[in-house]
Order: sequence, then C-alpha cells, then structure tokens
Amino acid sequence: MIKHVHISGRVQGVYFRDSTKEQADKLGITGWVRNLPDGRVEAVFQGSENKIEKMLEWCWEGSPASRVEDVYVEDMGDSKELAEFRVTK
Repeated sequence: MIKHVHISGRVQGVYFRDSTKEQADKLGITGWVRNLPDGRVEAVFQGSENKIEKMLEWCWEGSPASRVEDVYVEDMGDSKELAEFRVTK
C-alpha cells in the first residue's frame, strides 16, 4: 500500500521532516518526505495497511513544535517498491 500525503500548518522549521523519518523507521515504512515552497510538507508512505494507519495518525500530531492543521491523503495503490525512507529537498 502506498499513500501520498500533504500536511499543512506550522510544519516547516519545526523538525517535522526528521521526526517523520524517525517515526517511519520505527514503524518499518519506506518512502520519502520533503518541504514544499507553499509551506506544506509532502510525503509518500509505503507499507502494510496497519503501519500506514499508524503513520497517518502520527502525522496529525507531528513533531513537538509543529501545529498540524490538515493531512490530505491520496491512495497510490502499489505502484513500485521503495527501498528505504528518506528526507529529500
């Protein structure tokens, strides 16, 4: 299962991407996360349904200094296998 996610609110400059990577590694999820020019964070999560649900729940909390306003999720099916989770620019 692969989910494409956009997180909005105060999510840049608050350790959100690195915290996302830590949580994804903890859950055994692959994919990536990056900041967008409009202030949102974009991520792709790949893993089992249960692990993805836990990751999406975490996205609503975010890092300690973040203030999440919305988490928009799109289903991407099972297009390709992602080898790891990484923070991109």
